[in-house]
Amino acid sequence: MRGLKAMVWEGSVLDANEGIRFHGRTIKECQRELPKGTSGTEMLPEAMFWLLLTGKVPSVGQVRAFSRELAEKAAIPAFVSKMLDDFPRDLHPMTQFAIAVSALNYESKFAKAYEKGLNKADYWEPTFDDSISLLAKLPTIAAKIYQNAYKGGGALPAEVDVNQDWSYNYAALLGKGGKENENFQDLLRLYLALHGDHEGGNVSAHATHLVGSALSDPFLSYSAGLQGLAGPLHGLAAQEVLRWILQMKDNIPASHTEKDVEDYLWSTLNSGRVVPGYGHAVLRKPDPRFEALMDYAAARPEIANDPVFQLVEKNSRIAPEVLKKHGKTKNPYPNVDSSSGVLFHHYGFHETLYYTATFGVSRGLGPLAQLIWDRALGLPIERPKSINLAGLLKQVEGN
Repeated sequence: MRGLKAMVWEGSVLDANEGIRFHGRTIKECQRELPKGTSGTEMLPEAMFWLLLTGKVPSVGQVRAFSRELAEKAAIPAFVSKMLDDFPRDLHPMTQFAIAVSALNYESKFAKAYEKGLNKADYWEPTFDDSISLLAKLPTIAAKIYQNAYKGGGALPAEVDVNQDWSYNYAALLGKGGKENENFQDLLRLYLALHGDHEGGNVSAHATHLVGSALSDPFLSYSAGLQGLAGPLHGLAAQEVLRWILQMKDNIPASHTEKDVEDYLWSTLNSGRVVPGYGHAVLRKPDPRFEALMDYAAARPEIANDPVFQLVEKNSRIAPEVLKKHGKTKNPYPNVDSSSGVLFHHYGFHETLYYTATFGVSRGLGPLAQLIWDRALGLPIERPKSINLAGLLKQVEGN
């Protein structure tokens, strides 16, 4: 079904040459126009959600009020917290995430209203309420998973601050609150905003839309999206890039030349493997999300001087030429995964299995905004026609 135009998705449009636009705005335009946090210089992801949902840039006052609402609704039910505490510590973070989000269905306003009898014209209202509640809780769930899996469990290192934004509170729950961690908090703002939506055809967005089309509530719908995101072909690329970059670093001289990097790239390709972090199902030019993250890093000397980041930067210049010569890649340019995992690594997050959970916090923005519109527009259940192998063979023989 790749490239088949088969669904309505309002928030973003992905052009093969231009990259992503959010309601017509490029990433750079969003960075200029969307409100920032009380600290830092990057756009707020809750402002991106507002844009995705309404098509309008919110005022600073509107975003501050929305940030407060998300903070006020961030607490998760006691039974969900206990369930997360009882999971095996080595249960995959995305498995934990999907189960916890599904369990929030217990408090779904949409499910309860539908059970009592709800006019179709009103479906969108409890869908909206559930979506905001879920967005508010995603950082809390993700942080609790991190605390249990990698920090020995126990209480989270901070409480949600109603005077702070969504990203700051997520950072604080991960142990990165306070003024001394402002750069990481700003990275998180940028990362969450950039990864929030990428058209509707990717697995996580489409899975959310598909399950939602059966009138499953937002918690069940987005749980399906998270399970799609957990697949190696969708949400695991950032960790694969980082592992590969670290392997390269270990296998080339410390004072390496561009020829050393090029030779390692060829050794990867000649062994039958792919170079992770390059190419994209739609894009045919460098990913503007990659460029935004690289610009962020280049403006901060502590990242720009990191040897691992420098290797990523060298690869972004050398790998496209190698891949062009190799001749088997439609898009030889770096995608967003080439830089995101390396930046998390720089700030001390070395647990690569967890990276997709942060992606899962972000990806709630677009699919949940669209789910509200799906119910407002009364879009029908998704039910494509299938065909068996005999039917396919008959069609081929007929040609």
